[in-house]
Amino acid sequence: MFGLKIRGRKGLFINVQDNRRNPYRSYSEKNDKDGFKYINSEEYKFLNKIPLIKRKFRIQIREILLFLSELTAYLIKILHLSFLRFESGKTTFVTVLYRQRGKYAKRFIHSGMAGLAALGVMIAPVIANEFPGTNVDPWSIQSPSSVLTTATADTGISTDISAKPRDKTIEYTVTEGDTASSIAEKFGVMTDTILWQNSMGPKDKIKPGQTLQILPVTGVSHKVVKGDTVYSIAKKYDSSAQGIVDFPYNTFVNDETFELAIGQLVIVPEGVKPEEKPKAPRSRQLTPDAGTVVASGQFVWPAAGQISQGFAWYHKGIDIANRAAPNVVAADAGTVVGAGWLDGYGYGNRVIIDHGNGYKTLYGHLQSAYVKAGQTVARGDAIGKMGSTGRSTGTHLHFEIIKGGAYLSPLSILR
Repeated sequence: MFGLKIRGRKGLFINVQDNRRNPYRSYSEKNDKDGFKYINSEEYKFLNKIPLIKRKFRIQIREILLFLSELTAYLIKILHLSFLRFESGKTTFVTVLYRQRGKYAKRFIHSGMAGLAALGVMIAPVIANEFPGTNVDPWSIQSPSSVLTTATADTGISTDISAKPRDKTIEYTVTEGDTASSIAEKFGVMTDTILWQNSMGPKDKIKPGQTLQILPVTGVSHKVVKGDTVYSIAKKYDSSAQGIVDFPYNTFVNDETFELAIGQLVIVPEGVKPEEKPKAPRSRQLTPDAGTVVASGQFVWPAAGQISQGFAWYHKGIDIANRAAPNVVAADAGTVVGAGWLDGYGYGNRVIIDHGNGYKTLYGHLQSAYVKAGQTVARGDAIGKMGSTGRSTGTHLHFEIIKGGAYLSPLSILR
């Protein structure tokens, strides 16, 4: 230990010659003759506390670092577990939604619209307050009867049918003078469609006030049960699987295999209710041999087979089915402007010919194309082989005629 020499009550001397055990040399201000440095008692107490302060500081630093380390480990563990739970729940949720999307689509849409309506009701007062002076008191608005005159009043009641294609079955209330045939004509469907959808027979009569279900197209609707496929449904209703697939408002669990969800409603265009005979006789139209010149002398039939689907607002051409997969020929001379699987989907392998007179023709779902873009072809030349590529359910040709950007019914030209 170093020596101390007390001088009065206010200070003391510290031996500065003991360099090894005197850590307080740098705090001295004066040296005396015997090698002692003088410091006061307050400084001495402070110097004695320095090691204790350092030790406490180190302990606090270690505790803070330990706390941060444990907190980080805890957060990582919690976030990792939460992420795993989220991934597991998300996968299950998405799988259920994807498999049942046809079944619950309407519910989600209706719930979403109801939510938007509720949100609009809630924020309407807030928006109204942002524009003071423009609020209208609904009780101060005159009733329609007080503002209409006899010149503008309309005593007649009429129903306007929208020309927009419908995506679902709607309800129609029968009015005085309506018949099944007049309603069918009003909605652009066959009379049999009205009768079958509403479980009515040819001799049944409709009455004013009666509610009828109207399909969007001629045909029947079918509720999917376990084991149903587009092929079994098409066979049941004497229709084509391709027609079911082509109807744009039919949805599928898997767009590659056309898998259906149990419980969903499927529209079967041109379908016939089992054990029922349609009023208008059905006939399967067969085409002439490929290359047969039509009445106009401008186009020839592109392929031989059975017309499995006609022209409609959602189907811009005709389908010619033939399991033998014969060659497809050019309906008229022209220049090939597209050949091959141009978009990886849809029509699959196709050939598009520009005939140079405002007409274009398209040949879809080919197994293979024999021509390439830029090549010229003559009327009747083989341009490909009938197939089932793209969005197709069987071997057939999808044939379109376009004039000036407008799609024409090929049956009105190929006759």
